[in-house]
Amino acid sequence: MARLLQQIDETNRRDHWYLDEGDDCHFLYEYTAGQGWRGGETNQLIHNLQKKRGDGGYHYKAPAIARCAQDLSAVLNAEWLAEATIVPVPPSKVKTDPAYDDRMVQVCRAIRAATPPDVRELVEQIASTDTFKGGERKSPTELKQNYRIVENQLPNLRSIVGVVDDVLTTGSHFKAVKEMILERAPQARVIGLFIARRAIPCPFDEVTEDDLLKL
Repeated sequence: MARLLQQIDETNRRDHWYLDEGDDCHFLYEYTAGQGWRGGETNQLIHNLQKKRGDGGYHYKAPAIARCAQDLSAVLNAEWLAEATIVPVPPSKVKTDPAYDDRMVQVCRAIRAATPPDVRELVEQIASTDTFKGGERKSPTELKQNYRIVENQLPNLRSIVGVVDDVLTTGSHFKAVKEMILERAPQARVIGLFIARRAIPCPFDEVTEDDLLKL
């Protein structure tokens, strides 16, 4: 997979309905919705990254974490990293939960730069929740009700904050974290950084002119 940081804009924002023109979000790859791990190299990478302890093939998780950190390291400017605070989106389980998965914290801390990045678990969940796969997803407002700022991580927050997650789906988690950060640090510039964005295939992509004439 080619490593190139791409931006969410008017051509793809419709796939992420909680985002608006004021959200500055970037991604490396596209995850094809509805195809699981068989949907290509990106789908396989995300599938391995999200494996839970006890899953078959769990030994692929650590290499996936390393791959994501390596790919982010390759595209993030060293000067930008030196001026930014990196904030992983909190996982669905709290740290005391046996199912706690800190994959994005590990990815962020493994980013390589001349100056080690300022990684902070600034936002955390108050109580564990189910993961959102396929079912109804919560709005940013609903998510914020179960989020809180970790106070000892807030002092000397840098003026640029990169919120990092594995897959951009609706954008609800990013928006919730962004809003909470801006409530406490209104002068910060908060951007989103994602390993992949969920791309929703267009049902008409494979329809030819001849097919349309038959209708």
